Amino acid sequence: MNRESQSSPSKTLLWIQVAVFVYVLLVGVGLIGEGFNLASGGSEGAAKIFAFASNPVVGVILGTLCTALVQSSSTVTSVIVGLVAGGVPVSIAVPMIMGANMGTSITNTIVSLGFLKDRASFKKSFQAATVHDFFNLFSILIFLPLEVIFHPLERIAGMMSGGFAGAGGASIKSFNIVGNATKPVSNFIVELLEPLAFAAPYVAIGLGIGCVVISVLLLGKALRATLTGKAKGVLESAVGKSPLRGVASGTVVTVLVQSSSTTTSLVVPLAGSGVLTLRQVFPFTMGANIGTCITSLLAATSVGGAHELFALQIALVHLLYNVFGVTLFLCIPGLKELPIRLAEFLGAQTEKNRGWALAYIFGVFFFLPGVVLGAQYLSDQSRAEAENGQGAPAIENAAE
Repeated sequence: MNRESQSSPSKTLLWIQVAVFVYVLLVGVGLIGEGFNLASGGSEGAAKIFAFASNPVVGVILGTLCTALVQSSSTVTSVIVGLVAGGVPVSIAVPMIMGANMGTSITNTIVSLGFLKDRASFKKSFQAATVHDFFNLFSILIFLPLEVIFHPLERIAGMMSGGFAGAGGASIKSFNIVGNATKPVSNFIVELLEPLAFAAPYVAIGLGIGCVVISVLLLGKALRATLTGKAKGVLESAVGKSPLRGVASGTVVTVLVQSSSTTTSLVVPLAGSGVLTLRQVFPFTMGANIGTCITSLLAATSVGGAHELFALQIALVHLLYNVFGVTLFLCIPGLKELPIRLAEFLGAQTEKNRGWALAYIFGVFFFLPGVVLGAQYLSDQSRAEAENGQGAPAIENAAE
């Protein structure tokens, strides 16, 4: 009896600690997002970047870059819906949607850096983060060529959009418990940093990373102590008992928090601390991809005017793309193994040399997209100069 009374408060205290560390983690993720958002110009900056999307490959890479900068696929997909509502063709917007899926996985990859000190834990957490990257990458490699040649997503979504037209301004933002609880804190900190002027976004990013690293380190220890016995059984039953249940759990959680970055970031510490395996995490992250479509759908239902159907169509493309991708990976065993094997390989490399992790994050999410954006800009500039050069003699001859 005495032992139970002594252990019960201890367990309660541990769960309180877990809740506090999770809250700090989410505030940190919010700060990183706010910082990147300010530094990149937010949705306006994303819209300007998308102006360079002249072909499908560039569209994918720009979608990746914008989401990595804004730190929110929900924001970027909503911007894309707005662009389509403003007249951007759906066929150009589809690759941007695919890229947004890829870019959103940077957040949980950053969260995995919290385990840098412990090689074994960092390996597990980095694998759990990058399996999402590889799933999104293979989905692009499969669906982008099909979409460019046959346009199946665009056509199916076009047929479906008519039934959703006029839904009008639905919203579940009031149910976004996580966002409502953490956003005021991250916004307040950003407001305090405003006197720092141009340095404010970068200080916010630094503070956010600091919160993430500290909370993940402490959270890992607390989770190992709390998630034992029945508690671990309940978690495994909800997330890791079967792939279908994992997908369903990831979808439901992401619909509730309206952020796949938040959902996937929460399972990374569970993987790093050994509570969940990579194979249990993978279906959950696939479900997060489906759940995040709720934001673009809600944005589309609130659009009016001549391009309302097109806005709904691109939002449905986002949903169909993720549902078809998850179905394909669940039904084809060999395909399902590819992201897992590559994540395991990359995790093994980072265990030997942590520099792999930083090179991967910078190269995949910033350097490569930045190079493509720069090359596209230079190409557009040279084309404009050539056109101006051809026009000059014509003007001179007319004058003569």
